[in-house]
Amino acid sequence: MKFLKIMNEFTQKIKVTKDHLDELDHVNNVQYLYWAQEIAKSHWSYLTEKINPVPGVWVVRHHDVLYKLGAYLCDEIIISTYIKSVKGPISERVVNFYNSKNNNKVIVKIISKWCYLSDAKNRKITAIPEFISNLFDPPDSKIK
Repeated sequence: MKFLKIMNEFTQKIKVTKDHLDELDHVNNVQYLYWAQEIAKSHWSYLTEKINPVPGVWVVRHHDVLYKLGAYLCDEIIISTYIKSVKGPISERVVNFYNSKNNNKVIVKIISKWCYLSDAKNRKITAIPEFISNLFDPPDSKIK
């Protein structure tokens, strides 16, 4: 397993709208999973914006979600993600959600295992190529 420094952290901000809320008037738990998937896709697009064609496809294998605090209408949520480790075809992605109204405390933490496929057509599970893991952790940033 290759553990990576938190080098390529990627962040986005979201303002909570009524559409994000559940019957308890806080952000619906499923909404966090949706946001985690969307930031993962955005992060991947950002890292591969100069690569054509974009290599491989990622699919979720497992989500582990820890809900700590709620978020409410008009709260500003800061979403931060990075790849923690890669091994074979699996990468472990961490997504933290911070609420700017709670002194930027982590309100939700999601750790997801993503599986790398060779392409969308063949869907063959493939070990993550070194040049892909280097996108998450450039060679000059490795801990010696």
